[in-house]
Amino acid sequence: MFRRAFATASRQSLRVGLIPADGIGHEVIPAARDALLALGSSIPKPQFVDLLAGFDLFTRTGEALPEETVQALTNDCDCALFGAVSSPSQKVAGYTSPIVALRKKLDLYANIRPVSSVSEIPGQPPKVDLMVVRENTECLYVKQETMTTGEHGKEARATRLITERASRRIGKMAFEMALLRPKKQVTIIHKSNVLSVTDGLFRETVRGVPKLPEVAGKYDSVTIAEQIVDSAVYRLFREPEIFDVMVAPNLYGDILSDAAAALVGSLGLVPSVNAGDKFVMGEPVHGSAPDIAGKNIANPIAAIRSAALMLRHLGYPDGADRIDKAVDEVLRGDPLALTPDLGGKGTTKAVTDAILKLI
Repeated sequence: MFRRAFATASRQSLRVGLIPADGIGHEVIPAARDALLALGSSIPKPQFVDLLAGFDLFTRTGEALPEETVQALTNDCDCALFGAVSSPSQKVAGYTSPIVALRKKLDLYANIRPVSSVSEIPGQPPKVDLMVVRENTECLYVKQETMTTGEHGKEARATRLITERASRRIGKMAFEMALLRPKKQVTIIHKSNVLSVTDGLFRETVRGVPKLPEVAGKYDSVTIAEQIVDSAVYRLFREPEIFDVMVAPNLYGDILSDAAAALVGSLGLVPSVNAGDKFVMGEPVHGSAPDIAGKNIANPIAAIRSAALMLRHLGYPDGADRIDKAVDEVLRGDPLALTPDLGGKGTTKAVTDAILKLI
């Protein structure tokens, strides 16, 4: 998928932070860990560091993201896998999402979410094959909200932050991803027809990336397209084949990638990585699913594929290929052996074991 490798060639071991967080994270992250272990000598020997974060932790301790976790990731880990975090729909005093905080603290400015279907016959191109590259640190997710009382009662306001710096580097990431894909197209997602200042800055900055002196000529083979965000959602369902790499501000990218998961059957299939220039953290796109937590029916595939994406980003494509091929074969097998989100009757453990056997 992509190989934005860090300096890993001489590494004898791979220290992986494991943060299950909430709900089914405690079931799918062990599956991803076991997939890494199954690779044997294809990657440096994995060493795992168990770390804490999440809403459940907050309810017990008053702290959603301990400083010890941040320090361990910064000083002791080469990469990480994050499970899923519960997000209360109502404001909880003192609580803020640990995954949002980690993205900012570790400067993981890109959330890269490939969405691909599995062809019935190996070697055939998939019907759906796109990638959402989502800016990960700004937009409304800066969480600068205020509540005041005005003439008509309560008035809630939120600050939306779009900067040239963040837009430029997410644009570069999108073009880098496009270079590694056959279609080589970047579609800029925006709403600058209404939000002419914020989305206007995002659009113009990303469009200007190929003209930057430091990348002169590098992206000449990449085609640039644009879509207004609401039109993009419509066309995503009607004609997903027109998209290759979609680059978007934080909120739009979050919505688009979750919507795109419907095209391949389940959020339980869609992986992602949170990537910066010095660190990468795999994270399945799905949530904590408290209604099925502990029932051994959560789909482990998104977490396992996130481990593969993490390996690609670190520069270990062979190990990533082995994981992805094993997952593809399981998905081509007996549909009833899959987890309930895909219409099957399989368990988390059974699907994981089937993948490990093929790895």
